[in-house]
Amino acid sequence: MTSTPDSPLRIIFMGTPEFAVPTLNALTTWPGCEVVAVLTAPDKPAGRGRQLQESAVKQAAVQHGLPVLQPTNLKDPAFQEELRSYAADLQVVVAFRMLPETVWNMPRLGSINIHASLLPQYRGAAPINWALMHGDTQTGVTSFFLQHEIDTGNLIYQDTVAIAPEDDFGSLYEKLKVAGAALALRSVQAIAAGNAPSIPQPQLPELRSAPKLQKETGRLDFQQSAPTLANVVRGLSPIPTAFTQLPDGRTLKIFKAQPFDDEDASGPDATAPGTWHTDGRSYLRVQTGDGLLDLLDVQLEGKKRMAILDFLRGFNTSSLVAPQ
Repeated sequence: MTSTPDSPLRIIFMGTPEFAVPTLNALTTWPGCEVVAVLTAPDKPAGRGRQLQESAVKQAAVQHGLPVLQPTNLKDPAFQEELRSYAADLQVVVAFRMLPETVWNMPRLGSINIHASLLPQYRGAAPINWALMHGDTQTGVTSFFLQHEIDTGNLIYQDTVAIAPEDDFGSLYEKLKVAGAALALRSVQAIAAGNAPSIPQPQLPELRSAPKLQKETGRLDFQQSAPTLANVVRGLSPIPTAFTQLPDGRTLKIFKAQPFDDEDASGPDATAPGTWHTDGRSYLRVQTGDGLLDLLDVQLEGKKRMAILDFLRGFNTSSLVAPQ
């Protein structure tokens, strides 16, 4: 059965963050499908006032006038019965959560997921961050059919997206959410037409995973090289942010950094990793296991985020090193 304007494909959309919103918007504009309901996370307290905050997907769904479901337990029989009542042909999942088989296998055409990597690389919760932290020069988006093991289902389509040297998590996230929306629509159109590919994921000799980020993921280890640490910084900027502890114990978040070209910083005359270098006015650098890391955009705990020149105007560098 293929969809027609008189009999559009009935779709339930599942997603939570801003990354998923362009896909929901795209699906609502195509007459070959009808989004009959949206699943998203329950409202959560946020901010100093701890007021309940709706997810980005819920806000978009309300704007489109779509029914919104916010279950706390996806295995709850009452919820599953409500989900079944929408008689969906297909479920489209973007940045949601793990689904029990009784949910992802419910529609007659199954469920598809949009993942922000070129699967099978970077299976897991944080593919955008890890691609940047590994210094990759390209990534992409993948549509695939859900099955038992996470991110292992048969591939539908993949689109490659270049990673520019200046990209960080924030900018790459914006690129991939747009690419993901276009890919999702193309995939749904192929499924509706009855000619969507369903290709087992290739077996590769080396697979990189993308596990959920922990706070310690962002702690910079200055035994590593300057290029490696610069990639960690960009992979975690602007959130959750790389950081280090200053000698006085305060936390310094680092939003932008780059290797500093200095032969002495990599040779026999290099100082010990973790040594700070500054003239007190124009630069702040840290010795790494290989080269100097030039800090360009930082935030001291309790202060605002600043470019390094502004930061140094109000920071007493004598706690780090004597000016050079």
